[in-house]
Amino acid sequence: MTTPARSGTNTKPDAEAEHLAASRADAAPAAPPATPANTGTAPRGLRDFYENPAVPVASGDARSLRQARMLAAALGPAAVRPAVVLDVGCGDGTAAATAAPLLAGHRVIGVDWSQDALRRARTRLTDVVRGELSDGRLPFRSGAADAVLFSEVVEHLVDPDSALDELRRVLRPGGHLMLSTPNLAAWYNRALLLAGVQPVFSEVSLRAVHGRPGREVVGHLRLYTARALREFVAASGFEVVRLAGAPFHGVPRPLRPLDRLACAAPSLSSILLLHARKT
Repeated sequence: MTTPARSGTNTKPDAEAEHLAASRADAAPAAPPATPANTGTAPRGLRDFYENPAVPVASGDARSLRQARMLAAALGPAAVRPAVVLDVGCGDGTAAATAAPLLAGHRVIGVDWSQDALRRARTRLTDVVRGELSDGRLPFRSGAADAVLFSEVVEHLVDPDSALDELRRVLRPGGHLMLSTPNLAAWYNRALLLAGVQPVFSEVSLRAVHGRPGREVVGHLRLYTARALREFVAASGFEVVRLAGAPFHGVPRPLRPLDRLACAAPSLSSILLLHARKT
C-alpha cells in the first residue's frame, strides 16, 4: 500500500509492466469488502466481502509513513538504482499518496484482487495490475521485483504460507519484503483479554462486531504477535532484518500519546512493521 503516487487513469500496465508480467493471476487483498450476507463457502463469502466499497481499505498515515521510511532506507536513492516495488494489496492507493515523497523515483506497481479497489487506486497510481495470491501466481516473472510492500494484507488471508511463497518468488535474491499487520498482543489487547473482552483487530463474524470495541468489520482471519510474525516470515525463507512498531489511527484520542509511546517496544505496539530480505 505504498507508492510514489502519480495521478493516472491507465487501466492496463504499460510496456515495462507487461514485460514484467508472466501470467495472469488473482490476489486476496487487504482491501475492500461486499455483501457480508453472501457468505456461501468461505472463499466465495470472502470474495463478496472484499468487493464491498463500504468497507475501509486504508490503514492510517502513521503506519504508511513509517513503513515508507523503512523501505526508502533499504532501497537507497532512486538516482543510484531505481527499484521496482510491487505494492501487493494496494487497496485504494491512499497509502501510496502518503508515501510518495519518500519513494520518489522508484517504480511502484499497485496490485490488488478487488476490482473496486483497483478502480479507486487508478486515481492515485500510474501502474495498476490485477493479481491474486489465493488462486495461483501473481502476474510477474520470478525475480522481477526489488521490493514488495505487503501492508495490512496477511491478516486477511486463508493461506498465508502460500502467499509468502509467491512473494518470495517474485522477489530478486536479496529483495526486500516490507510487511505490516495488526498486533494481537498490542498493549490494550493484553488488558482487554485480562478483562475477558475480545481483542481489538480480531473478528468472529463477517456480518457484525461481537465482543470487542469498535463497529467496523474488516475481515481479519489471522492475527500475529511479534514473536509469531518473526518465526512465520523466517520459516518462509526470509531473513528478518528489523521489526518496528506503528500506532493505530483507531485508538481513542486521549490514549494516542500512550499508543505512540508503545511503538518503542514493538511487541506492545498497535501495528507490527517487519522488514525482511529474501535469502
